[in-house]
Amino acid sequence: MHYDVVIIGAGIAGLYTAMNLPRNKKVLIVNKAHPWECNTFYAQGGVTTAKDDSDIPVHINDTLNAGAGLCNKEAVEVLSQNSQEVIHDLIARGFHFDVNEKGELLYTQEAAHSQKRILHAGGDATGRYLHHFLLEKNPHPMLENAIVIDLLLEEEQICGIVVMHRGERKEILARSVVIASGGVGALFEYHTNASSISGELHGICLEKGIALEKMEMLQFHPTVYVDNNTAQKQLLTEALRGEGAQIVDDLGYRFLFDYDKRGEMAPRDIVSRAIFDYAQKTKKQVYLSFTSFDYDYFKHRFPNIENRFSALGFNLPKDKVPISPAFHYAIGGIKTDLRGHVPSIKGLYAVGEVASTGVHGANRLASNSLLEGLVFAKRAAQALVSEEGTHCSGPFAKNTELLYIEGDKEKKERLRRIMWEKVSIVRTTQGLQEAFEAIEEMLHEPIGRLLKLRLLTAKEIVRSALARKESVGVHYRQG
Repeated sequence: MHYDVVIIGAGIAGLYTAMNLPRNKKVLIVNKAHPWECNTFYAQGGVTTAKDDSDIPVHINDTLNAGAGLCNKEAVEVLSQNSQEVIHDLIARGFHFDVNEKGELLYTQEAAHSQKRILHAGGDATGRYLHHFLLEKNPHPMLENAIVIDLLLEEEQICGIVVMHRGERKEILARSVVIASGGVGALFEYHTNASSISGELHGICLEKGIALEKMEMLQFHPTVYVDNNTAQKQLLTEALRGEGAQIVDDLGYRFLFDYDKRGEMAPRDIVSRAIFDYAQKTKKQVYLSFTSFDYDYFKHRFPNIENRFSALGFNLPKDKVPISPAFHYAIGGIKTDLRGHVPSIKGLYAVGEVASTGVHGANRLASNSLLEGLVFAKRAAQALVSEEGTHCSGPFAKNTELLYIEGDKEKKERLRRIMWEKVSIVRTTQGLQEAFEAIEEMLHEPIGRLLKLRLLTAKEIVRSALARKESVGVHYRQG
């Protein structure tokens, strides 16, 4: 099998890249599980956009402020300056964002935004609607249930990938490869990510000497219901707080204002740490309260949350929901330029959450993630159209490691506990060193390839966290 372009991942970044590649290109999308099992599908809040040209500098400033001084300003400018274009493109292709009675686009506001500029669809189902739309519009074939287990390289150029599909290892050759595989959620005991998101492509890149950056920058969502038995926990979108939901303790006290004058509208890292600290110090349960909402409006604006929590026994918006922070988004990733190209490897691109463009700095501004996936996917597609691609001769060395061996499941669960307890919201030197040693120990034990790749990614996260001594944004060091 030989393609012009192979895209790894079927979320917003992968699918929008594919949508912008012409039909005369031979393109294959490779998906680890079912196409809907991706983070895009579970995104609730919406898509940020500059509302008009006058809002561009304001949006840029909000993004830079949230990023705590570590954003790549040029990347942020690219993001905002191209935001209206990709939104208008989606609408022109037939996507419907929520509108009012006059047919005007509805905007909402989330934490650290200075104004309402977030578009949504289906109330709280923006990701689901967008994902379904992009799948319908995708003009290229897709290979499902194919696990990428290696990248094929030759003389610093990409030659293709190796997948495990229906029990067989298969080489898929390509002149260009786009990695759009998402973040690292399954490395943590509590997370909001799709079950297939486990950071294996990061591990492959580490094996190949491909640079990752800012891997210590991991965003934890402050409002998550974690009292269920699945690894993926129930997200309560930040748009709820943007429209009036309040974080309270058992007695209804809004303690966030003791930590930041913005209260519920402070950036996510501040809110997450405040909840973590308050719960530890007071031993009180923290809740999200919806008493400011009218029932009919809540059911219309947040239908999926209302349905999901009704099934769990809650009567929303009457009841308050116990919450905890949980891992949500990988800010760092595979280092790329502003066209999505991985500088050290000809023909290799990375877009979306798996990439590090520098847009998010030390803390992602709410709802900039779907926008980043759209903007940089389109730029990568434009670059791919103009480039010739690689020419490899092969053959390629075969990796014969077993994907799984007995005992991997127990080690995987141990890794998830270690990452949650030692490498999450508040970090200490001792905790990070203990995590590093435990991961290193597991890497020297008999393990399958997929667990090895997870461990390599986790080790790089911990190494990066140890290397950054100062607290900044989501990376909070306490001793």
